[in-house]
Amino acid sequence: MSKVTEVVEELAAPIFQELGLELVDVEYVKEGKSWFLRVYIDKENGVDIEDCGVVSERLSEILDEIDPIPHNYFLEVSSPGAERPLKKDKDFQMAIGKNVFIKTYEPIDGEKGFEGTLLEFNGQVLKIEVKIKTRKKSIEIPYEKVANARLAVIFS
Repeated sequence: MSKVTEVVEELAAPIFQELGLELVDVEYVKEGKSWFLRVYIDKENGVDIEDCGVVSERLSEILDEIDPIPHNYFLEVSSPGAERPLKKDKDFQMAIGKNVFIKTYEPIDGEKGFEGTLLEFNGQVLKIEVKIKTRKKSIEIPYEKVANARLAVIFS
């Protein structure tokens, strides 16, 4: 995590607590010649454009006042979307029974990408059921080997 994202998370925490929102993720990335500060928010029944607008306005005021970013950037506040990233233990717990995509740092059974139903998460190991042609297989993935994870939409 970059220093900018850590500072933004700290500055934003009181806003999220007051508004009953969850901070899902903060990204600070350069795309082309422009820098983007992206803040992803959520709440139990989902967020709407008003939630994003309030957070954007309030966070922008604080960022302008404290000025932790030395150059111009675009602030974007949005929902994490249907393929929400799974970052925290609680995200994995809430994803049990749902379809997920997990990418690992190193191969497990010769693979680094797994898509299937998250069956269990005990804080140390993820158990995922993947479909291989017509059969199902259960795979255990050590948590420390997870490079990134997200919910995965199934198109039928």
